[in-house]
This record gives sequence, C-alpha cells and structure tokens, in this order.
Amino acid sequence: MDPEKPQQQPAEGCLTVAVRLPVRIVVLVLVVPVRMVWDALVVCGRFLRDTVLRPVGRALLWVGRAVFVWPWVMLWRYVLVPLGRGVARLGQVLVVVPAVWVHRRVLTPLGHGLAWVYARVLTPAGHAVTRVFKGIGYVLAALGAGAYAVLAWLVRYLVVAPAVWIHHHVLTPVGHGIAWVAGGLAWLVRMIFTGIGIALYWTVRVLVVLPALALWRWILTPAGRVLAVVGREIRDALGHAWRIAGHISLAVGRFLGTLFRWIFVEPVRWVYRNVLTPVGHVVRDTVLRPAAEAARSVGRVARQALASARESARQARADFRRMLLGDPGEPLAVSRREPAAGETRTLGSSTTALTKD
Repeated sequence: MDPEKPQQQPAEGCLTVAVRLPVRIVVLVLVVPVRMVWDALVVCGRFLRDTVLRPVGRALLWVGRAVFVWPWVMLWRYVLVPLGRGVARLGQVLVVVPAVWVHRRVLTPLGHGLAWVYARVLTPAGHAVTRVFKGIGYVLAALGAGAYAVLAWLVRYLVVAPAVWIHHHVLTPVGHGIAWVAGGLAWLVRMIFTGIGIALYWTVRVLVVLPALALWRWILTPAGRVLAVVGREIRDALGHAWRIAGHISLAVGRFLGTLFRWIFVEPVRWVYRNVLTPVGHVVRDTVLRPAAEAARSVGRVARQALASARESARQARADFRRMLLGDPGEPLAVSRREPAAGETRTLGSSTTALTKD
C-alpha cells in the first residue's frame, strides 16, 4: 500500500445517507438548548465551587481537625504516651526485676541441685530397673510369639481355607450370572432411553429450533442491522451536535459577556474613573488631609502639655522630698582595685579600709 495515496473511504449504503441528514438536523435542534443549559450550569457550578464550596470545605476541614483530630492527638501525646511509659516502667520494676532475681537467685541454683541429684542418685537406680524390665519383656515377647503362631494356624485352617473354597466354587459363578443379567437389562434400558431422546430431539428441532432460526435469520438480523445503522448515525449525530452546540454556546456566552461588559461594567468603570476618583481626590485634598493635619497638631499639643504636666509633677515631688528629708549626701568614691595577696578589703558604712595580715 502506498502511504502517500489517500485511503479510500468504504462506500456507504443508501440507508445510511438517507438517515444521516434528518437525524443530524433533529438532534442539533434538540441538543443546542441542552448544551447551553449545561454550559450555564458548568459556569455556575465553577463559580459556586470557587466562592462557596471550597472556602466552606476548608472551614469544615479545619473544624473537623480541631474537633476530631487534635483532641485525640493531644490525648495520645500528653496522656496515653506518658501513662504507657509509666505503666511500662512500673511493670519492669514490679514484675521483670523480681522475676529476673527469682530466676537468677532461686530457680537456677534449685535446678542445678535437681540435676546433680538426678545424675548422682536416680540414674544408677534407673539402669537397674531398666535391666529387670528388659528381661520381663523378652519373656513376654517369647510367649506372645508362640501364641500368635498357634492362633495363625487355627485361623488359616478353620476360617481362611473354607472361605476361599466358597468364593471359588459358589460366589464367583453366581456373581457372573448376576452380572450377565444386569448387563442385558442395562442394554435394554439404554436402547429405550436412546429412542426417547432421538424422538424428543427431532420434536424440539422441528417445533422450536427451526422456527427460531428462521425468525433470527429473516427478521431479527435485518431489523438489527437497520437499528444498528440508525443507532450509529444517532451516536455520530449526537457527537457532532454536541460539538457544534458547544461552539454556539461559546459564541452566545461571549456575546452575553460583551453585552454585560458594555451595559454594566464599562459604565461603572467610567463613573468610577471619571466621577468618583476626582471627587475622592478633591475630598481627600480639601477635607481629609486638613482634618488629619489638625488632628496631628492637636495630638502634638496634647502630648506637649502632658509632658509639661509630668515634668512639673516630678519637680514638685522632688521639692517636697527635699523639704522633708534634706539634700542627699555626696556619693562616696569606692576603689575598684583588686586586693593584693595578703590583703583583705573591709567595707564600712561610710569609709573603706584596707588592712594587711
């Protein structure tokens, strides 16, 4: 096959060509409103998801964490884990340590003692008892062997030999006869049921299978082919109509968006830009800024007045303290030199003396 030659499309029947155009027209008329409603619902759903559902979902997630997750985390981290560690430590102190001590100090020496007693006392006595029981066992084994031989001879000549003679000379001929009769009866029953089965087979074939086959071949298969063609064309028409309705819906949506922008958005933007913004600038320059400057000036004057009042109150308290207690004495100078070896520094209430040992 030459890859450069265009592939020929298979020829279409007259039924396909006759059904395609009306079906596509009807389906397009029916699908366009559905597609437009669907696109409107999609836009509303996306808006609702972005503005309502997603914030509500995040809030519910945070509330769920705060109500259901964080209490369990706090319970596990600050209650159960320390409690478990305390219980484990308590179990180790009350159970493990005493058990280890009992095993090491009591059970181990006791086991060593029992092992020594078994090795030094019980083992020789056990060997002697074992020899005695071995002799008794040998005697009982010899007696048992003799009794077994006698019983075997009696069973062979009193039970087995008569049973073998009866099987060969009585039961085998009787069984062969019964088997021959049973085989004849089985052949007869098989032939009867075979005849009944053949009769039922041809009856069902003539009365059920052949009419059903004719109905399938001459009625259902052509009707199915016609319905398949119609269904395929309806499916293709739905696909084409859905895509065309999508383009139509997109165009209508863009037209409505443009119309909304020119009717509502642009006038509002023009009013905001050409009316409200200059008015706001005028109000800001003529009212708000002078009011703010006046408020700052009032605040500055109030702060200066408060500072002057605080300074006056502080000076009045200082004068009152000086009037009651007098002037404070001059501070005494204290030497910062570290004492040399053999010297001790003594601080008095008013003087500093250095003495040598």
